[in-house]
Amino acid sequence: MRAKRSKQYKKLIQQYQIHHGFREPYQVLVDADLVHDSERFTMDLQAGLERTLHGKVKIMITQCCIRHLYARAKEPGMNRAIDLAKTFERRRCGHRPDKFEEALSTLDCLTHVVDEKGKGENKHRYVVATQDQSVRRYMRTVSGVPLIYINRSVMIMEPMSEMTAKVGASAERAKFRSELRKSAGEKRKRDDGEDDGSEDGSENDDEDNGDDGDDKTAKDDKAEEKKKKKKFGVKGPNPLSVKKKKKKPAEGANSTKPKAANDDTPKKKRIRKHKAQPADGAAPAAAPVATEA
Repeated sequence: MRAKRSKQYKKLIQQYQIHHGFREPYQVLVDADLVHDSERFTMDLQAGLERTLHGKVKIMITQCCIRHLYARAKEPGMNRAIDLAKTFERRRCGHRPDKFEEALSTLDCLTHVVDEKGKGENKHRYVVATQDQSVRRYMRTVSGVPLIYINRSVMIMEPMSEMTAKVGASAERAKFRSELRKSAGEKRKRDDGEDDGSEDGSENDDEDNGDDGDDKTAKDDKAEEKKKKKKFGVKGPNPLSVKKKKKKPAEGANSTKPKAANDDTPKKKRIRKHKAQPADGAAPAAAPVATEA
C-alpha cells in the first residue's frame, strides 16, 4: 500500500472513530465473492484488512454467504475459499435453512444485519467488505458504514459517503454549540455570584451590627464603584521616547560646583618668592623657604 493512500485511510478511520464510535477490533462483514477473490489473488485477507483499517480486525461472515460458497463448491478453487470462510466468526443473520430453502441474496442478508430496523443507522458498527456493487450502493445511504472492496488484487476503502459526512458535520456543530453554552453559563454564574455576594454581605452587616444610614450609603457607593468600568483618559507620549530636559545652572554662579553653605573659615593665601639671580662665578644661593602668613 502506498504511503499517500495509507495516510488517507488512517484519517478516514479516525473520523469514523470520533463521530460514530468505532473501536478496535473492527467487526468486518465479508461476503462470498470477496472471500473467493482474496483466494484467487492469493491475498492474506486478515493482514490486508488490518493494513487498510490501521488496527486489529475481527472477520465475520453470515450464514447466507456460507451457503453461497457451498452452492459454488464445484467451481475451481472454491474449496480453499470454503476452508477460509470456516475460520471466520459466524454472524447469525436469522435466515436458517429450515425457514428459507434458498439462501437470501447478499444485499438482503447484509441489509438485515447492518440496518435491521431500516432507520439508516449502523447500530453495531460493522465494516462491510463486499464485491457486490448493489450492496455498496445501498450501504452509502446508511450513516457510518465503512466500505471495502478488492480491485485487481488491491484492497480499496471508499471515501466517506454524503450521508455519513452530514452526520459528522452535525455532530461537530452540536459539540461547538454545547461548548459555547457551557462557557456562557459558567460566566453568568460567576457574575451572578459576585453580585449576590456583595449585596448579601452589605445586608448582613447592616442587620447584625445595626449601622446607621451613613454606613449603608458608603457601602452602596463602594458597590457602585466596583460595577463602574474604568475610564481611561487621554494618552500622553511615551516617556521613553521623549528627550530629557537639561538642568539650567544656578544664577550668579561661575562654576558648576555649588558653594558650601555656612563656610565662614578664612582661606590661607600662598606666598611665592622668586629666586635671586647669582653673580658671575658665585655659587648659587640657597632657595628661600616659603612662609605662610
